[in-house]
Amino acid sequence: QVQVVESGGGSVQAGGSLELSCVVSGYTHGTLCLGWFRQGAGEEREAVAATCPGGREIYYDDNVKFRFTISQENAQNTGYLKMSRLKAEDTGVYYCAAGTGISKVLASHLVNFWGQGTQVTVSS
Repeated sequence: QVQVVESGGGSVQAGGSLELSCVVSGYTHGTLCLGWFRQGAGEEREAVAATCPGGREIYYDDNVKFRFTISQENAQNTGYLKMSRLKAEDTGVYYCAAGTGISKVLASHLVNFWGQGTQVTVSS
């Protein structure tokens, strides 16, 4: 059984930084692409950043480009989202997504495996 576990959420003031971690276990068919989605209150779950093994494909939403950095450990299903210069509008539940290709971690209806989510709250 595949499990996806996020950690690292919390509360921070605007301008601060947080780093989220994601560990995927139980998948026995190699390495997966990893992505991060954010869901604000009353909003749709939207892709924030995504990457595939080896860093050959990387995606950032325009609103987080140059502030967030996604990474994945080499040949591992473990990834990180380093968030800096946080803004109030970055607030939401952040979900780690895992999939068998970049398209599978950019659209919520295509994601293969979801984590349970971790809350990020940025106060202005």
